[in-house]
Amino acid sequence: MNDGYDLVVRSRRAVLPYGERPAAVAVRDGRIAAIHDVGVPLPAAAEVDLGDLALLPGLVDTHVHVNEPGRTEWEGFATATRAAAAGGVTTLIDMPLNSIPPTTTPAALAAKRAAARGACHIDVGFWGGAVPGNVPSLRPLHDAGVFGFKCFTADSGVPEFPPLSPDGMAEAFREIASFGGLVIVHAEDPEALTAPSDGGYPAFLDSRPPSSERRAVEHVIRLAEQTGVRAHILHLSSADCLEPLAKARSRGLPVTAETCPHYLTLSAEDVPDASATSYKCCPPIRDAANREALWTGLAEGVITAVVTDHSPSTPELKQGDFATAWGGISSLQLGLPAVWTAARARGHGLGDVVRWMAENTAALAGLARKGRIAVGNDADLVAFAADEPFTVDPANLHHRHPVTPYAGRTLTGAVQATWLRGAVVDGTPSGEPLNR
Repeated sequence: MNDGYDLVVRSRRAVLPYGERPAAVAVRDGRIAAIHDVGVPLPAAAEVDLGDLALLPGLVDTHVHVNEPGRTEWEGFATATRAAAAGGVTTLIDMPLNSIPPTTTPAALAAKRAAARGACHIDVGFWGGAVPGNVPSLRPLHDAGVFGFKCFTADSGVPEFPPLSPDGMAEAFREIASFGGLVIVHAEDPEALTAPSDGGYPAFLDSRPPSSERRAVEHVIRLAEQTGVRAHILHLSSADCLEPLAKARSRGLPVTAETCPHYLTLSAEDVPDASATSYKCCPPIRDAANREALWTGLAEGVITAVVTDHSPSTPELKQGDFATAWGGISSLQLGLPAVWTAARARGHGLGDVVRWMAENTAALAGLARKGRIAVGNDADLVAFAADEPFTVDPANLHHRHPVTPYAGRTLTGAVQATWLRGAVVDGTPSGEPLNR
């Protein structure tokens, strides 16, 4: 056996599961073979010395809408995964909508995999969907390798992915629990939602009040307790939900929650006018006080993960006002610097960001070889200039339509290089499909 390594990456700021320290990470056959002190001589075919650049594990983004096939003009595997790699994301899990067909049957999953084949710059897995009438498809989708099942409690925005009624949720939760699956929920109570009274942001915000999230989250918690299903709350925007989630956690219920960069870094006060629809998402970006409460929930472990909910559309669909424009924020390439900029200002370290955006998201999906710089894991690595400021220029973004509320903002932290299984992501698609 050859005792040499394929690659050694040295950094005086490696973010490891047990802390941040100088280290040399040795790679063989696409996996991390050893971790040594930074100065230890090691035989290797190639070596990179990052100096003071931070070395992070590749991020795992479990909430991405790629939209291909069917709405590839909105996004696509090639553009989404290129943007992801540029933002330090080496694994994403694609949502079952807004593609056509949605991933609600094994045949639709096969179509999604076929569309992704040969196009991905990073590794990609797939969520399945739970919609009215597809309970018989849930176990076959699970057996085919989806990572779990997304459902909506309110209108999803696309007709081919309708929400579940309370009875439909209970039926789906029982079925998913029967095979030990995971359900992920867009939680807004439709009875608490109203039509915006006008096209401005205040009216849009009022139309989706915090109570809509809390009521839906409380319903999910009750169903999780009744059925035993493992449940995860998606894109939490309302800090009013932290209390029931904390109580569920203290009781040992299998309910977790995530939030997103836009809820942690933007606020309703930032939205300049009714035409600034790049800020529109559902549930909405709330006020600054709510944002700070979300940071507290994250620090206390009530919220366990931060994901982008990258949800692009064509620019035409984002035009108009907040009553009519498509709701979705594109941030795959910017999630890491956006969160790091806000986290460091609040006293958090890179290890915290890695835990929220890599380690915990990998654990949510059951990706044991992702999300940590550890021996045996895939050598998915990121060189990160943690102290380097830059101004967001949409022209430098790689997702298909460079529409972003971060345009013109100064962020800190720039991705300098990304490795997927020990190979630099260089523009040649090398990602692999992932199964649960």
